[in-house]
Amino acid sequence: MDSLPDAIVQYILSHFNNARDVAVCNCVSKRWKESLPYLKSLYFPRNSFDGYSGNDSPDVVVWKILSEIVCLEELVVYSYFTSSGLASWLSLVHSSLKYLELRMDNITDYQACVDSPSKLDCISAAKNLESLKLWGVLMANSPKWDVFKNLESLEIVGARLEDPPLSSALSACPNLTNLVLLGCEGVRSFSVALPYLEKCKLDFYGLGNCSLSLTSPKIELLEVQGCSWIRVRETTCLRKLSIANNTGRVYMVDFGKLSALESLSMRGVQWCWDAISKMLEWSSEVKHLYMKVEFTGDLESLLPFPEVEQSFDIPCLEEVVVQVRSPLNAEQKMSTLESLLKYGKNLKTMVIRILQMKSNHSSTDDFFDEICRLRYMNRKIVRIE
Repeated sequence: MDSLPDAIVQYILSHFNNARDVAVCNCVSKRWKESLPYLKSLYFPRNSFDGYSGNDSPDVVVWKILSEIVCLEELVVYSYFTSSGLASWLSLVHSSLKYLELRMDNITDYQACVDSPSKLDCISAAKNLESLKLWGVLMANSPKWDVFKNLESLEIVGARLEDPPLSSALSACPNLTNLVLLGCEGVRSFSVALPYLEKCKLDFYGLGNCSLSLTSPKIELLEVQGCSWIRVRETTCLRKLSIANNTGRVYMVDFGKLSALESLSMRGVQWCWDAISKMLEWSSEVKHLYMKVEFTGDLESLLPFPEVEQSFDIPCLEEVVVQVRSPLNAEQKMSTLESLLKYGKNLKTMVIRILQMKSNHSSTDDFFDEICRLRYMNRKIVRIE
């Protein structure tokens, strides 16, 4: 390294981003320390200050490092910090910062949420952000955010949210192309109107009785978990759609014509038959279909699948995955499989997944024999997993 020009040394060291590595490099030599201002990315792991015994608080230590950097573009902090500390950091790097990721750790701390300014409020200083990712968020009040004109990606993982604050936060991000809300609880009715949104992943934790209304004409990928009522009317660009409800029921779906849809996944304990039939009707051009729905029936009644009729003809269907967990209603299930093969004129692959089927049921062996017979008669298409 001693024989390399300063510019090369600075270029190499500028690619270090772990805060501990940066601290070690600063202790090697004055030459290495002088490369600190050229860092573009800085990452503070959760254990960054384990065993730390200095006089300065962790907030001050981070501030001192950031004060030496000329043009920081990415900041990731998993270690503990306070709202005052975050405010002081962003006052230094707000003009150049493009990517911000924070482990908030206040999902159960209501007092930290109502303090002014809160950690969420402090983020408003970074007006040029292009990507924001937050972990462990309590959003009981609307964050005091101005408009993030450059923000294209917003991800919130593990959060307790109220409907009005969430709507307020999204209204400050009008140009999002990517929205991810994972492991979020407390949401009851969620309405999104984002004209540039292309990818959206929503995972609502709880009773599975949320309602969703999405207005995004450019949406290409949509994954929804935990909603009973779903309305997405502008779907001309939608290519991949996944709807699941692991704890509740899917009562109503309202989509436009899914003319561009290539992949459809429907999962859950119970879907109303009207919702299933509409999804199959709207998805007539789909090529890949995955269904893991145990029961149909309206409202509280749990009913087996009715026989599939020719009206469910999907001419472009190439691949279908069917998961079987029980030999109950074996005749209806075999009829469904046979109908898919009969009316799927372009079907290339059918995967029948046998999952946790109890072998002590009297009809298990007969049912499995029927599946094996179906596989033998259609061995070029059907396989059993």
